[in-house]
Amino acid sequence: MSSADQHATEPEILLDHLGNGVSQITFNRPRQRNAMNLAARVGLVRALDECRGKTKVILLTGNGPAFCAGVDLKEGQVSTGDAELDKRTEWAAVQEEIRNHPAIVIAVVGGFALGGGSTLINVSDLAIAAQEASIGMPEIGFGLYPTLAGPAAQLRISPKRAAWMVLTGERIDGATAARWGLVNAAVPLDKLEAEARAVAEGVARFDATALEWAKKALWKIPGEISEWTAAIAFGHEVAGEISARSTALAEGLGRFRAGERNPGQG
Repeated sequence: MSSADQHATEPEILLDHLGNGVSQITFNRPRQRNAMNLAARVGLVRALDECRGKTKVILLTGNGPAFCAGVDLKEGQVSTGDAELDKRTEWAAVQEEIRNHPAIVIAVVGGFALGGGSTLINVSDLAIAAQEASIGMPEIGFGLYPTLAGPAAQLRISPKRAAWMVLTGERIDGATAARWGLVNAAVPLDKLEAEARAVAEGVARFDATALEWAKKALWKIPGEISEWTAAIAFGHEVAGEISARSTALAEGLGRFRAGERNPGQG
């Protein structure tokens, strides 16, 4: 089998359960800068389904020199033949799959993250980038407003910085993305994998129910609730849901009263 034929048979999405409550989903179309064709979107949704209830933290990364170049515009209109699956694999719907997933999703950005690739950074709960990463929205060059990437950035970073990315089409590197708050941290490329894995394992030490409901609260406030009293009330509601669904709080308080350290206390 030729190397080209071998490459053609590789799955567009790779899923690895790394242990310690961490799984990794890898975009595997390096020759296309991991542009998301239909098969890749289907693979991503199915990988997210497989992780549901099995893992606490998902690392989202790309194979090769790109994180993700967004939707594969060369593919055109295609269908799986399954109306429900087609609905779930529309690009906007894929973002909702990530946003509503119970696991904490960490974008691991090692290279190009363009258009919809930057959307994935913003919809992920956390993001670690290589200092050398290249993040941008080229849509204005096509005479377009970035339909998903624009709003995603505008909800995550300051207005002037979002406007710069939308209106100039210029890319920013990982170090700039960290200063702007687009990612949580930027590290040298050769340290990216280890840093992301350490963050993932640190988060995965915590109770799965607490993580899931903390994620719900982080999306709800201030995205849907921005008034102080209502936000505090929702915080109490979330705490009640966690207490009703998990024994972690009672066990943690027990350890605290006994003078023991809980995860995260250092």
